[in-house]
Amino acid sequence: MAKRPMKRATRETTRETRANARDDARGRLQVVHGGWDPANDSNRDQSYIKTIKAKSKGQERLIKAIDSDNLVLALGPAGTGKTYLAIAKAVEALEAGKVGRIVLSRPAVEAGESLGFLPGAMEDKLAPYLRPLYDALSDRLSPKRLKSLMAEGLIEIAPVGFMRGRTLNNAFVVIDEAQNCTFGQIKMLLTRLGWHSTMVVTGDPAQTDLLPELSGLAEAANRLDNLPDVSVVRLEEQDIVRHPLVAKMLTVL
Repeated sequence: MAKRPMKRATRETTRETRANARDDARGRLQVVHGGWDPANDSNRDQSYIKTIKAKSKGQERLIKAIDSDNLVLALGPAGTGKTYLAIAKAVEALEAGKVGRIVLSRPAVEAGESLGFLPGAMEDKLAPYLRPLYDALSDRLSPKRLKSLMAEGLIEIAPVGFMRGRTLNNAFVVIDEAQNCTFGQIKMLLTRLGWHSTMVVTGDPAQTDLLPELSGLAEAANRLDNLPDVSVVRLEEQDIVRHPLVAKMLTVL
């Protein structure tokens, strides 16, 4: 009588194994032959590790600047890792107990097209603009850990318009997409810096969604470049770590 349960268990185990194999096959990334595959690029480390590593000399300068100065401006084209490195260093500082919280901010500016009316509460309306920051955070923290830190207020994501009047002490502050801030907004943001805090401002002056004369990032960087305690790191096309075509396209566009 004991043979039937054993046979049934064997059949169920076999079916489960086959189902898992099919699921693995479906979930496996299919790469078109002839396309660029980052896994085949010997110069890129695609493993998800907690310790970040510079992939270019420009990124190395940026990491050193964040470690040494309380105010860093990172300017460069898309794909140079400005936002990712800033958020990675922020998470690293929080987990090491060097700061008490992370504050991330970016302007709620539409990229050349109107989204129209967005339903929901204020957080729902702002979610599309702040989504890139969530993406970078989720790459450094597990979903459970990220949700816990945000619920405790140790990670805060806010649009630029909500930053006025605040003093950010014992915090790691990242201002993303600063090319979409006016000079007055950048001045307001920079003066939020409090005691025992680090602020990293990232952006690409060449990709502003404002009128070129309204963007204040380039002017602010030029003025702050001469201050000894402020680092202005300018990344170039050779620092791009996305698909190699990105660097080639930016040289002709």
